[in-house]
Amino acid sequence: MGEPGVWGEVTAGLRVSRPVLVARLLELEAAGALTTAHVRAGAQVGGVNVRTVWRWLDAARTEGRVERRPRARLELSDQMWEVLAQAGGNVAALHRHLKAAGGEVPSLASLHRAVRRDLQAGRVLPDRAVARREREEQQTRQALADLALAGPSEGDAAKVAARRLPRLGPEATGSLPVGENGALAGVALPAGAQLVRTSSVRSVAESVGQAMATQGAVCVFGDPGRGKTAAVRMALGEVPPGWKVTWVPVPVRPSVAGMRRAVFDALGLAGRFPHTSALADAAVTGALGEARVLVVDEAQRLPVPCLEYLQSLWDHPGTRITLVLVGAGSERALSRLPQVASRIGAWQEVPRLDAAEVATVVTGFHPLWRTVPAPDLTWIDRSCAHGTFRTWAALTAHLQNALLTTADASIDRALLRRLFKRVAPPL
Repeated sequence: MGEPGVWGEVTAGLRVSRPVLVARLLELEAAGALTTAHVRAGAQVGGVNVRTVWRWLDAARTEGRVERRPRARLELSDQMWEVLAQAGGNVAALHRHLKAAGGEVPSLASLHRAVRRDLQAGRVLPDRAVARREREEQQTRQALADLALAGPSEGDAAKVAARRLPRLGPEATGSLPVGENGALAGVALPAGAQLVRTSSVRSVAESVGQAMATQGAVCVFGDPGRGKTAAVRMALGEVPPGWKVTWVPVPVRPSVAGMRRAVFDALGLAGRFPHTSALADAAVTGALGEARVLVVDEAQRLPVPCLEYLQSLWDHPGTRITLVLVGAGSERALSRLPQVASRIGAWQEVPRLDAAEVATVVTGFHPLWRTVPAPDLTWIDRSCAHGTFRTWAALTAHLQNALLTTADASIDRALLRRLFKRVAPPL
């Protein structure tokens, strides 16, 4: 060996880590005493091949690196997670999908590690049936929008032009315009529709405004389809200077880890999601130190532990939050945790459209209904819509489709009765 003092501590069968081994060899090299015997002995105590030790030394000399080169971390995109959800969490199915798409594909083992790592960090894999239903609903909404916005063929130009939907006139100044994709900030609507400021919207705006003045909390509830989300979005369309609005979607089957990740992602915080709850909470509470409205949609899904997590954010001395909990049945979810329910400053119900305002609301909602007499609008609401805004939106989309795809179609009670069957659930 030639240097028994140097290697005395490692010749007794002890294992030496790479950094320690390379550092000792570099010391010998600096002293001009390094030999191949040292490298062979180092390979023995390091449990590696002699050539591996020589590579370690070369990396230390040229790169100044004594540790293993870090591997590039595999990150799964949102599209990959969607494919994984549609496959029911089958990682092999995701791997086959990536291979079929072409390009560089990670190994199946790497995919398994990345999925397991993100799930342990709090990522929630949506239920396969829920993911499929959401995808199909999105495709249906897009197809209806495409039908409504598609240009006519040359042969049918005159026919379709006679039935082309009129543009909204200046009388709709009290509403919010909708983009060509049929959606406004998370609210799906038929093409050409506008959100209308109903009495419910004004009540929600008043409740939210009062809560913002005191950094309190509001629960917006009501039966499905009454326009709760649209009302809150319209109420928060223009917030005072210095305020921000963050919408937090509630995961399917939420856990505290899932809610923590949902809040982190909704805030758009820089960097990767922290691997410990303490670091994640520190990042979230730091971002909530400025005046912010935190809107939790579909709050009826929240179990007690998730409500307690939101309460901890709201009660934290360093946060400035106005909490808005929205959802059909959210008032019942809050009743499971009295310490949160007692802090709610306003319980705002979004009721059905009042019969007296139906005609005004739906004619402002979409120009199709402006050609329908008021008594017929009352009949439609009494026979089918029952004051539910979502039913009116679905009926509008079906009516658009019928007028654009059926020759000589006109809005009459016979056509409307056929469309009622499409929007009303079977008995």
